[in-house]
Amino acid sequence: MNQSKRTIKMLLLLFYGLCVHITYAQKMNVSIRVPDGRNIQASSLDDHIQKAIDSIKLPGLSIAIVNDGAIVYHNVFGVKSYKTKDPVTKQTIFEGASLSKPLFAYFIMKMVEKGELDLDKPIYPYLKPIFPDGVIAKDSFEAYKTLTPRIILSHGTGIPNWVKGKPISIGFKPGTDFSYSGEAYQHLGAAFGTKLGIGWGNKLDSLVIKEALQPIGLDRSLYTWNTMYDKDVAHGHMKGKTNPEINRYKKVGPGFSLHSDAEDYAMFLIEMMNPKNISVKTRNEMLKEHNHFKPNNKILKETGQTGWGLGFSQKPTPNGLMHLHTGNNQDFQAYAMFIPKQKYGFVMFGNSDNLFPLLETLEKLLGEHF
Repeated sequence: MNQSKRTIKMLLLLFYGLCVHITYAQKMNVSIRVPDGRNIQASSLDDHIQKAIDSIKLPGLSIAIVNDGAIVYHNVFGVKSYKTKDPVTKQTIFEGASLSKPLFAYFIMKMVEKGELDLDKPIYPYLKPIFPDGVIAKDSFEAYKTLTPRIILSHGTGIPNWVKGKPISIGFKPGTDFSYSGEAYQHLGAAFGTKLGIGWGNKLDSLVIKEALQPIGLDRSLYTWNTMYDKDVAHGHMKGKTNPEINRYKKVGPGFSLHSDAEDYAMFLIEMMNPKNISVKTRNEMLKEHNHFKPNNKILKETGQTGWGLGFSQKPTPNGLMHLHTGNNQDFQAYAMFIPKQKYGFVMFGNSDNLFPLLETLEKLLGEHF
């Protein structure tokens, strides 16, 4: 190599190194606007999270923040498994637990918008051909036949969260009170899959991905398992012990079976604040409070949340109306919120039973988030 070529190569290497350094410095100095108007440096947030994780002994975390329709912060921490010590990467997916519900509600609303489902038509006729005896308690059967997608999505069915194989007993006239129910979401998924003649396995999941997830940029979220993610999935942890099993769901569980990560789910929050795949009218219907809590509601008293829309809960805050949802599969926990007025969104996924203490610690830096 002659001297001129050697000089050019050296200059190119120096230029590349300078670009990498500048890009890294810019990333470390990203400014994140939080709901109360303050700006937090990404590097400060990284440090705060790492110290909290070390203190709480949280195995792994995926976290993302949205400002003004864009993901301004996405980072991962910790390990996928205490047993293997494999680090969490930005390709690692977690169980979303009940964060499954708002995203499935979004899919249902897309289907309503396309005319595939009526929001106020009872689901029982779709289930009747496959309905086994004894699923519904006799004194609740007439009430069950009145359940509609709107009532189910806003948790107004009167069905317990999970019945665990027992006959379903409905606690009040549907549509007149609040009763959080993953069980009811399961019935909605089964009804819609049966209506289309595709069941509620991977064919329904493929439809969810095609109609709701891919159009808004979610490229590693799914309700039924795909072996392509075997090496990228986190393991759950209970009381510091690794769960060696991976839940490879074969059926769509609208209330619990989502696998995703913070970056993907943040894209969903962006869609909720600035819809592209559904109309603004449909989005507004989702975020409207369809089930207002009564004064004695336990959630209202404990958290200040006032009711439920079609997917998300609502809570008035000094910074604007917050839409939020928690997720808890015991060995996986998750949380998401957004405030449209502030164009702000926040989501995190953890692979353990102690994620929520981290949220409390983060609020000391970021302000009210729950």
